[in-house]
Amino acid sequence: MAFDITIRGLKKRFDHVLAVDNLDLTVREGEMMGLIGPDGAGKTTLLRILCGLYTADAGECWIGGLDTAKNIRAVRSFVGYMPQRFSLYPDLTVAENLRFFADLFQVTREEHKKRMERLLEFNRLGPFLKRRAADLSGGMKQKLALSCTLIHTPHILLLDEPTTGVDPLSRREFWKILNDLRAGGVTLLVTTPYMDEAAKCDRVAFIHKGKILLVSAPKKIADQFEKTLLEVRCEQNVRAARGLSSDPQFGAVHIYGDRLHVSGREGLEAMKKGIRRTLDAQGIRIYSIQKIRAGIEDVFVDRLK
Repeated sequence: MAFDITIRGLKKRFDHVLAVDNLDLTVREGEMMGLIGPDGAGKTTLLRILCGLYTADAGECWIGGLDTAKNIRAVRSFVGYMPQRFSLYPDLTVAENLRFFADLFQVTREEHKKRMERLLEFNRLGPFLKRRAADLSGGMKQKLALSCTLIHTPHILLLDEPTTGVDPLSRREFWKILNDLRAGGVTLLVTTPYMDEAAKCDRVAFIHKGKILLVSAPKKIADQFEKTLLEVRCEQNVRAARGLSSDPQFGAVHIYGDRLHVSGREGLEAMKKGIRRTLDAQGIRIYSIQKIRAGIEDVFVDRLK
């Protein structure tokens, strides 16, 4: 059995909202696929269809070679799903939560002991087995939630924004765990709002209004950007962005920290001249203008227009 995911022509409507619109996507066995898109793009709906919580209106999903519409019980035996808000039991300890989910998945006591040892090796929750889940930090709660998802040793993991609200250090530790799982052959489909996390995936899929806009390896995404992209450092970023956005010469203007990213279809010198003209007219001092290579976020924002 190949533990991959194949989705063809998937549709799901809620009243007047088409949440998933004729969506096609393939996640290869042992691959980590990042799924990125704005709120309401259809990410969560897609994952819930894959694990059988929602029924699709049309199309088909094959997981591990099985049609989910006909074999969802069998599919759930080798798929782990971690929603955005994983339902840990706050009054139970770390060990008790793991025991509960092991029982839920009918893991034998002998096998549970072996799996606990493996889980505690990488989640580093061993010293906290007797601590109540309610008393854990945000990062530790996410590690416990993932461990509860892994207790039945799934071959495919569906993770819905697993590090949202988690501090940067815990995010790095969490992604190290995911990389270790991928190295062990687990197939992962991960939704994330963080572009730096998407860059860690083997491939990234952009989703918007229920449709897949682009699927690419992170390193090749910049090749999909066909415009001139300039980085502008200047005074009064917000005011400068408004002025440049009102100029039809520029396709998109976005603030990135202490700088602006400005894109357009004209050449480098014409773009520079236009930026200087617009900002000089506003009395805004320019520190530097340089051409840069597009990143994942630049391409994603461009595709949303």
